[in-house]
Parts: sequence; C-alpha cells; structure tokens
Amino acid sequence: MANKVMATSLPDVKLIEPDVFRDALGFVFESFSADEFAEDVLPGFDFVQDRHLRAVRGVLRGLHYQVQRPQGRLVRVVVGEVFDVVVDVRLNSPQFGKWSGTYLSAENQRQIWVPPGFAHGFVVLSEAAECLWKTTEYWFPELERCLLWCDPDIGIEWPIDFEPTLAAKDAAGRRLYEAENIS
Repeated sequence: MANKVMATSLPDVKLIEPDVFRDALGFVFESFSADEFAEDVLPGFDFVQDRHLRAVRGVLRGLHYQVQRPQGRLVRVVVGEVFDVVVDVRLNSPQFGKWSGTYLSAENQRQIWVPPGFAHGFVVLSEAAECLWKTTEYWFPELERCLLWCDPDIGIEWPIDFEPTLAAKDAAGRRLYEAENIS
C-alpha cells in the first residue's frame, strides 16, 4: 500500500493521502508505515505516543506547541471533519509566522505531518469529530504553549462564520510576537 505525499505552502509540512481500497464490504488502508514515512516524508523520527481527541461542532483547539521538547505530530480524523492549521514558530525559519490550513475528514482520510517547531490547531466543522495523532515526543503540560487563534499578525483565514468554543488555555493564547517561540 502506498501513500501520496503532497507539499503544502509550508515546505516542511506534508499532506499525506492514503491509497484506499474499497469494495462492497467497506474499505481498508494503511494509516502508518514506518518505512514509508521515513522514505516519503522524513527519516529519523520515531513516534512515542498516540493521542485521541473528540470534540463537537464549533470547538477550536490550539494553536499548541511545546518548547524545549518540541513534538512532531502525524494527525488524522476518523470521525467528522476539521479545518486543521499549522503555524511555523521557529524563530530562525524564513517561514516564521506563516500558516497553512487544510481540511481533514473521515471521508478524505488525509493526514498531515506537523514537524517539531510548528504550532497546531483545528476547528470542528461537523457535528462532532474525532482526531488521532502520533507524536515524536511525550506531552509535557508545563512545556506546552498556545498561540492566539485569531492573532492578526498570523492572519489565519478560518472557514467559520461563528464564534468558536475555546478551552480556557486556548482563549488565553498569546500573540506570535509575545509568545515563547522555538529557536
């Protein structure tokens, strides 16, 4: 089974579209292969943790990242649909502060590779969504930081016409130029 790996507007961030085999009974696809990931996306990363999240329509999570021990994330949606956003927070990057967004859904079965040094978030567009992601580093709450989802310096074009529901830590996110970034 092979995946199609596509570039995004941020060169280090990759969109992965699996080969899906469908028949009258349903479908099957390979959601992860260490060999293919190393060959087609990026070698040298091992995943250490899987996370599963469920949220309802209108919930916006993020934009989260970790300092000192940054995480890479391989993200996919298994129920519903989200608009997924990645922001480069590496101070030495020519793309610092730039963002990329894509729709991830159970229907399109795409995954996004979010490398270490990028903030990540999403808004739920369906009645509910369940997201799964693999991480290259464990989650350390004391090292987690959050960018403000509506920071005008980043200018994310969220495809929503409503005020999103935010967790307290997301509502308290910092603007890009006030946040602790990754050097």
